[in-house]
Amino acid sequence: MFAMLCRRPHAPLEWTELPDPEPAARQLLIRVRACGVCRTDLHLVDGDLPDPKLPVVPGHEIVGSVIGKGGAVERFAIGDRVGIPWLGWTCGTCAFCTSGRENLCDRARFTGYQIDGGYAQLTVADERFCFSISGDYTDAAAAPLLCAGLIGYRTLSMAGAARRVGIYGFGAAAHIVTQVAVSQRREVYAFTRPGDAAAQAFARELGAVWAGPSTARPPVALDAALIFAPAGALVPVALGSIAKGGTVVCGGIHMSEIPAFPYSVLWGERVLRSVANLTRTDGAEFLRLAPTVPVRTRTVDYPLEAANEALADLREGRLQGAAVLIPPETG
Repeated sequence: MFAMLCRRPHAPLEWTELPDPEPAARQLLIRVRACGVCRTDLHLVDGDLPDPKLPVVPGHEIVGSVIGKGGAVERFAIGDRVGIPWLGWTCGTCAFCTSGRENLCDRARFTGYQIDGGYAQLTVADERFCFSISGDYTDAAAAPLLCAGLIGYRTLSMAGAARRVGIYGFGAAAHIVTQVAVSQRREVYAFTRPGDAAAQAFARELGAVWAGPSTARPPVALDAALIFAPAGALVPVALGSIAKGGTVVCGGIHMSEIPAFPYSVLWGERVLRSVANLTRTDGAEFLRLAPTVPVRTRTVDYPLEAANEALADLREGRLQGAAVLIPPETG
């Protein structure tokens, strides 16, 4: 098979021919039909994440078809369409796993990070961590649901019953979670890079009641703010935008240093918290919900061999919605 391989951080991915993977007992062999490009992939390539398996095939928003399986597989059949998310394996026995918090498992392994992922023609995945994909979505349209959608959904859930919700960083996750929030009759206030009028117009198109630069104050005090941009400087800004008793949720796996801020912006029983990974329950809930909203993803498709171009477009903020890689059928 062919894949885009990360040999070391701070270097372009390489178009490489690799042996076809062989599924273990509980694994599916999957022909990749589409793989979303996530900001976490960018953090991997840019060296922001510790201790990746190197070399590694990135990619954890995978949609594909089952073409083989191990002898102990019980959930899927040949020909089934499945999605593979970031969470690829957990121990199942630790205090986190046995209390519904498998996303915090210290031994967890993640797709496209410690397990080869979907920037490839073929991949394998543990059947227990795969999802069936609704026929309401094409392969490319479904791919961003597997991380941008799941993490956005978990991040919004951490905001509780907040009615006025600010979203900082209007990328792939934000464009999905905005649709969910609007369907729940929440008011969405979108914060974008300064000067990004196109992103602000996109946010309004999706139902945001207000959109402006991240440097602006919202017209009303917010009940919660969700931060998807990896900029630590936004944390005190977001805290300053929420009312007493409000919550700021940081939805990314990596963020730059958070600057010092006065206690007064946290005081008033404001809450600052993070989201770490996802659980299979999150996945099952969101993938049932998405077609009922209905969530409609906006994607920009790239051939697999153009993965470096897609990552550059994401890094430079040139995307509205999500980038998706489409592998070739043959070498």
